Amino acid sequence: MQTYVKLSSIVEEYNLKPIVTPAGCGDIEITVADVNRPSLQLAGFFEYFDPARIQIIGMVEYTYLKSLTPDARFSAIERLFKEPVPAVIITRNMVPFPEFIECAKKYNRALYVSDYSTSRFTSAIILYLNVALAPMTQLHGVLVEVYGEGILLLGESGVGKSETAIELVKRGHRLVADDAVEIRRVSNKSLVGSAPEIIRHFIELRGIGIVDVKRLFGMGAVKDTENIDLVINLENWQQGKAYDRLGIDTEVVDILGIEVPSLTIPIKPGRNLAMIVEVAAMNARQRKMGYNAAEELNDRMMNQE
Repeated sequence: MQTYVKLSSIVEEYNLKPIVTPAGCGDIEITVADVNRPSLQLAGFFEYFDPARIQIIGMVEYTYLKSLTPDARFSAIERLFKEPVPAVIITRNMVPFPEFIECAKKYNRALYVSDYSTSRFTSAIILYLNVALAPMTQLHGVLVEVYGEGILLLGESGVGKSETAIELVKRGHRLVADDAVEIRRVSNKSLVGSAPEIIRHFIELRGIGIVDVKRLFGMGAVKDTENIDLVINLENWQQGKAYDRLGIDTEVVDILGIEVPSLTIPIKPGRNLAMIVEVAAMNARQRKMGYNAAEELNDRMMNQE
């Protein structure tokens, strides 16, 4: 399923000033993260032009159009607006030429003005679209931020993921998502997790029900998004199963084509899962900084021999 962002979301995110807004333009679906500055198109060159991109008019394009006669300016703008572009955005709060407004109305194209500088707006909207349009999957689990590390807790229903998360929140860490975690691949190395809007900041505790973490523990107890740095699989202790006791070999799990470090933690009465998750987060942070305690101990034992 192809992801998209509605134009209305971009207008709201960047507080764009509407100049021409045809009926239903807010529902236009933006499906590509790239944008275009149509300097060449205004000059008449349309090879390799992608009309699905948002068009951004900056100072260069504006100054070029200003140098043209009214008739030539109208022709240049009309060539652009004939294409089925989703929107044209003029930056730096520059006043649109009358030809912009006339062509936008003639071809039912959305026209907006932004007070951002061109470079700032271009970089900001590309970053926004890269995140919003990133490949996405949804997993049943809990995502928390512990000591700056994004920890994704997975396991069967009833294993204690939500209870562990609420204990971590009480210890000063932050909840990102409970039950359903939406994961987006925002780059070749990064995964970002969040909660579906409808259940954001809520957590379910069996026997108690739904809890609003933000209202109960305060704004500092929640976070909207977080990178996924470590996956912890919680499972009931299985007698006779060999669990890793040293941690020399790093396990990984593949999520959207990216390998994420993974641990399997067995559960049985008396284990303080919140404390174990805290230690796992700190240990994962140490490993990213180049120190591996298991390898250090192994080296000491080898040298002793």
